[in-house]
Amino acid sequence: MQKKVLFCATVDYHFKAFHLPYMSWFKEQGWEVHVAASGNIELPFVDEKFDIPIQRSPYSLKNMKAYSQLKSIIDTNNYEIIHCHTPMGGLLARLAARSARKYGTKVIYTAHGFHFFKGAPFLNWLLYYPLEKVLSHYTDCLITINGEDYKLAIDHRFKAKRIEHVHGVGVNTERFKPADDNYKRESRMKQGYSPEHFLMFYAAEFNNNKNQKMLLNEFALIKDVVPHARLLLAGVGPQLEQCQKLARELDIADKVDFLGYRHDLDNILPFCDIALASSLREGLPVNIMEAMACGLPIVATDNRGHRELVHNQENGWIIALNEKETMSEKIKLLASNHNLKNKLGTSGRNIIEKKYAIDKILDEKSRIYSRYMEEEEKVIWAVQ
Repeated sequence: MQKKVLFCATVDYHFKAFHLPYMSWFKEQGWEVHVAASGNIELPFVDEKFDIPIQRSPYSLKNMKAYSQLKSIIDTNNYEIIHCHTPMGGLLARLAARSARKYGTKVIYTAHGFHFFKGAPFLNWLLYYPLEKVLSHYTDCLITINGEDYKLAIDHRFKAKRIEHVHGVGVNTERFKPADDNYKRESRMKQGYSPEHFLMFYAAEFNNNKNQKMLLNEFALIKDVVPHARLLLAGVGPQLEQCQKLARELDIADKVDFLGYRHDLDNILPFCDIALASSLREGLPVNIMEAMACGLPIVATDNRGHRELVHNQENGWIIALNEKETMSEKIKLLASNHNLKNKLGTSGRNIIEKKYAIDKILDEKSRIYSRYMEEEEKVIWAVQ
């Protein structure tokens, strides 16, 4: 009988965005791949897809229904491996798989950045820390994606049978790559920019955590010092209109482009000059890794995910939160020093190729998956 793996997350787009290479790997091993998440998008490499009403909010009553459906799916399908992601997907899947684990199912959970961390609000520690510690009892392998979370899980003696550190979800370095001068010039002209423009880019949902208001206030400080500077902000979200209003109030609306949700970041990033990041917290941000893969230097706020990727004077700078004046100084330096900009960008590309490219992450994850596949083979052999 064909072996089966279940991937579970809050929403199905999570898998389209981050996990298709790993689903493909399971198919190559001859496994049947199932997905359980909210949403009805079509996913390649998937044999069975379950649309269940998982909600991001832990207080939503719909999660009771989602738990019941998920438990029925798990109890019916006899999965060898369950790999769950996102806070609520991870919570519900681990609770729903408790009975299945007694019969040999292995449960893997990837923490894409604990909500409790050094400097996090006390309420985060009060709510999320005990929850994750309890859930670790129902976890065969806890995967962390940054060094700080890995150390926290080890130091606080989380009870998962194994705790691993994997370097994120991986970046497609063939898709996201630096461009030559001709491509940059032609692409800029098509988008209404000139070779003289100094283009700064940030892609993120417009919300409190992503903190785009800091970038707008920072940009107001340099608009006259770097006259050809343009700020490109990709994304949608609850604070989009507030940010558009702030841009008008700061008299920078004509130099800030709100690009909306984009599927073509691999075309936009290569013709930009630098990438910015202003978020309050990150696990290991894909937007920064994609920008680094395209050879852009990074100027980012200080949090564990940014610190993992950005090294001062090597591929950019880490700036204390909301120190917009310091960020402005670094931007002005990069705008006036083409050689430095290229040097930092090349270093960032090298960092991605060495540790964060998809082939590197696939090696890391396949070693984890293979360990549990081999354990399953040993159990079957012993029974026979």
